[in-house]
Amino acid sequence: MAGPFLRSFFSTTTGKSLYSPRASPFLPGASSFLPRAFSAATATATAADSNASLDPGRLRNVAVIAHVDHGKTTLMDRLLRQCGADIPHERAMDSISLERERGITIASKVTSVSWRENELNMVDTPGHADFGGEVERVVGMVEGAILVVDAGEGPLAQTKFVLAKALKYGLRPILLLNKVDRPAVSEERCNEVETLVFDLFANLGATEEQLDFPVLYASAKEGWASSTFTKDPPTEQRNMSQLLDTIIKHVPSPKASLDAPFQMLVSMMEKDFYLGRILTGRISSGTIRVGDRIHGLRSTENGVLKIEEGKVVKLMKKKGTNIALIDSAGAGDIISMAGMASPSIGHTVANTEVMTALPTVELDPPTISMTFSVNDSPLAGRDGVHLTGGKIGDRLMSEAETNLAINVLPGLSESYEVQGRGELQLGILIENMRREGFELSVSPPKVMYKTENDQKLEPIEEVTIEVNDEHVGLIMEALSHRRAEVADMGPVPGNVGRTRLSLTCPSRGLVGYRSVFSSDTRGTGFMHRAFLSYEKYRGPLGNVRKGVLVSMGYGTITAHALTSLEARGTLFVTPGMETYDGMIVGEHSRDSDLDVNPVRTKELTNIRAPGKDENVKLSPPRLMTLEEAIGYVASDELIEVTPKAIRLRKRYLDVNKRKSMSKRPKE
Repeated sequence: MAGPFLRSFFSTTTGKSLYSPRASPFLPGASSFLPRAFSAATATATAADSNASLDPGRLRNVAVIAHVDHGKTTLMDRLLRQCGADIPHERAMDSISLERERGITIASKVTSVSWRENELNMVDTPGHADFGGEVERVVGMVEGAILVVDAGEGPLAQTKFVLAKALKYGLRPILLLNKVDRPAVSEERCNEVETLVFDLFANLGATEEQLDFPVLYASAKEGWASSTFTKDPPTEQRNMSQLLDTIIKHVPSPKASLDAPFQMLVSMMEKDFYLGRILTGRISSGTIRVGDRIHGLRSTENGVLKIEEGKVVKLMKKKGTNIALIDSAGAGDIISMAGMASPSIGHTVANTEVMTALPTVELDPPTISMTFSVNDSPLAGRDGVHLTGGKIGDRLMSEAETNLAINVLPGLSESYEVQGRGELQLGILIENMRREGFELSVSPPKVMYKTENDQKLEPIEEVTIEVNDEHVGLIMEALSHRRAEVADMGPVPGNVGRTRLSLTCPSRGLVGYRSVFSSDTRGTGFMHRAFLSYEKYRGPLGNVRKGVLVSMGYGTITAHALTSLEARGTLFVTPGMETYDGMIVGEHSRDSDLDVNPVRTKELTNIRAPGKDENVKLSPPRLMTLEEAIGYVASDELIEVTPKAIRLRKRYLDVNKRKSMSKRPKE
């Protein structure tokens, strides 16, 4: 669907409203910006300016890469503002509603700014391991990268992942030590972090040229960057000009020929009702003008296949927080085009005489899978609009088109196996679908195993944990049940009473552990994880969860029934909620499941006994979020997801069927 900027722009220029805001599902890969309309005069002026800048020597393509929460999006805000863009609010690049709610970047976004007669194409990338596919597909578009590292925390698991991708593509990163204005950060600490980053470069096989990286010190929040260590630069230097000058000096301009035929690899895609597909990528050679005849190509085992022929209807370029129409663009530039209906991410768009496809991006394989199927519970169809397997399948297929890190495989009886990088990535997809009015049932995540030389291999993740000293024993015990192995352990520099643990742990052991970790550390610890490799299967997990309380009644839950159930464990429901046979209403205090009746009502008699009518006081229930539910459910359970509710249930609702299935040998 159209990004907000396209909706706004085309409804202004055509005088028509394209579609209602309600029907605006998020597509990862949509590089949407702020909903701002701009006049035709502005677009024409920008077009004239753009025509004068076909020279690749004046271009710089740079990605901002970092670990999650190290300050990428805030840094992008400051760079945009420094170059004259109007930033109406903080985190301007995070334009998707879920990004703004959760404070994380989910999809990569491209914009351009002008600085000292040069055009800088900046790519903001996510920092979370589950969205690594967004990083992988855009590093091929750029020649340089700004590696942002928190000067207090130093390089972490995801720093290593994004840096490895950048070095693999031959980029020369600029190291930016962020948050140096914090009281705990000293010059000695910055030198330590710089050494750690240098060692990381060396361990990842960086070349001599890549190891000679410039270092800058910055506070993105305060809006300044400096080439020398300082906590309070003079007023005239409290800006980002030193970083922008370093980009111009250090990042090479794209090596591209304007005279060769036009070719472009599609790196991002979004859909718009008015224009069809909007394809974004970097032009690898030649020039493109509005009206040019082009075709889409893709590589197959039997050679290059022509997908579709068409012509360029619109050429667009992001300028700050706006989008501008341009007449032409040259090699090395990152642009968006409309006019083709079939090409997707990884395909080549080229002049009609060109029949060679550009090499596509190699993505890491998915590590977990979940099965999405039609909601068949007794409460199905009450909240949602899209209920059928066909609708669910169409939505998942369109997701897989714009998000290469997700694979969708049709399964049995209107079910679909969705493969991805982690439960957060798939949780975001489910959350978007429920906001669009879908109802579905989702299986627990399953790890994707490999077999090599008759040996079972499983995905292992690298985990970095930082906790208060008093919680170390509890965390170590919990992770030992999950087959984790400690690689390193020591005090956190600059933080007395804190310990940092480095571990390797199977992906299946970490499913659902984040919420347990938060409660075990009383919210004071932090945990980061990133895929490491496939290694030998480490054996079955220990006891990581208790049994559940399963409803055997249909109707409205009563406070009277819950009063007697409180002693049995932790409740997930409140009085007044609807329940049905087989729905999970709480966690049992023991390891076995227990069938209970949460709809039992108080017997009425014609005798009024004293003290029987007092108010029932229940403990607050544990209301599950979607991510917690995904991590909590066991293999014989499902999550029922509707626009208004998230319920846990048994796969087989009938108690007798459950008993007979439980006697079968487990896989």
